[in-house]
Amino acid sequence: METVLSGIRSTGHLHLGNYFGALRNYIKMQNEYNCFFFIADLHSLTTHPHPDDFHSGVRTILAEYLASGLDPEKSAIFVQSDIPEISELYVLLNMISYKGELERTASFKDKVRQNPDNVNAGLLTYPVLMAADILIHRANKVPVGKDQEQHLEIARVLARRFNSMYGSEVFPEPQAFNFGSDLIKVPGLDGSGKMGKSEGNGIYLFDDEKVIHKKVMKAVTDSGPTEPNSPMAESVQNLFTLLSIVSDTATVQQFKDAYNDCTIRYGDLKKQLATDICKHTLPIREKIESIYHDDVYLSKVIKRGTELARESARATMKEVRSAVGFRSFLVNVND
Repeated sequence: METVLSGIRSTGHLHLGNYFGALRNYIKMQNEYNCFFFIADLHSLTTHPHPDDFHSGVRTILAEYLASGLDPEKSAIFVQSDIPEISELYVLLNMISYKGELERTASFKDKVRQNPDNVNAGLLTYPVLMAADILIHRANKVPVGKDQEQHLEIARVLARRFNSMYGSEVFPEPQAFNFGSDLIKVPGLDGSGKMGKSEGNGIYLFDDEKVIHKKVMKAVTDSGPTEPNSPMAESVQNLFTLLSIVSDTATVQQFKDAYNDCTIRYGDLKKQLATDICKHTLPIREKIESIYHDDVYLSKVIKRGTELARESARATMKEVRSAVGFRSFLVNVND
């Protein structure tokens, strides 16, 4: 059975883009692949979160993963920092990564522009840690968006480079997992682009009904159509895309007809959109709250996931250390 790996940073909350874009596909994958899902808390350290926020963020993402439908009996769900082998592999991969190739990554250039006063080494070697996440489990497939394809290519480069440098076949070259027609791109509320944490244009699974309605009512639109069957502005098309994801076809058609005959009222569209979003998210929110406070259940989930992940990671590192040439002088020292 092929191995699939995916992770998410432990900052913020999961939003509609995460849920409709990838999580629902992960739920299907659990029955077909050997899946590892992790919370990337080491990655989040590049932004220097406060220790209290740091732990709370991990707990929040874990609860949201589980409430969304990931099954800890079918997949390994774990926290990145609980697997020390990831950090060890990260160190070794850094030794075969080069400054120039890391500086050329689009994500590093973006981070430097956005945060010129926090250009830390972790930002530069972020793709190497991602490669360690992937290669530690010798994953065959990795679900990635367009913005992460370059990082996956670095993982492929490092897998080839390690195998070539040490004359081994430790690492397979991970391939991008393509959901095809099942992958839904969820737009943000700001009139352009996709929904995301850093853009501040999202609706989160933990948002309550009041917050959701407030956010949707503030969504960007235009002054409305002036002629029948006018082309839609991107901001308006985004609202219709969201409506098509959360509402039934009759509702979507009703508002399309109103747009095409110039009788649409964006306020009515937004109210309907907010109501239908709530139908999807409020039951999940209720589960999140319950799971978040269930210490026994969370401990059980992480214990099982960590055991599976460490078993996989140890097996990989045994081969990695042998290939590199590590030999312990402590073997049989007490015999």
